[in-house]
Amino acid sequence: MSSWIVLGAAYCLGMCRNITVLRGLEPAATSEEIYAAALQYVRKVTGVGSLSATTRGPIERAATDVARITEQLLAEMPERRVPPQTVPPLRRPEVRARLGLD
Repeated sequence: MSSWIVLGAAYCLGMCRNITVLRGLEPAATSEEIYAAALQYVRKVTGVGSLSATTRGPIERAATDVARITEQLLAEMPERRVPPQTVPPLRRPEVRARLGLD
């Protein structure tokens, strides 16, 4: 789980505008992709653009909870008839290169 926090924090340095559709991806969304989307959501609804010593703990705990619930939700959802039209950022070579993940 701590790798989610590091990856999520590195992935979403600025305020994120869009949350990627994860249902119906092939291969299925990874835990890292789900955590990154959860972190985007939590930061968006709280208005936190960058983490500080006082916001890091609550934001990361909330993102972890949202990620856990999202994983459960995706597992319970029926198959999509049409795959999502966009590729999650963590699957894009330019994003992975920028974050030093490859």
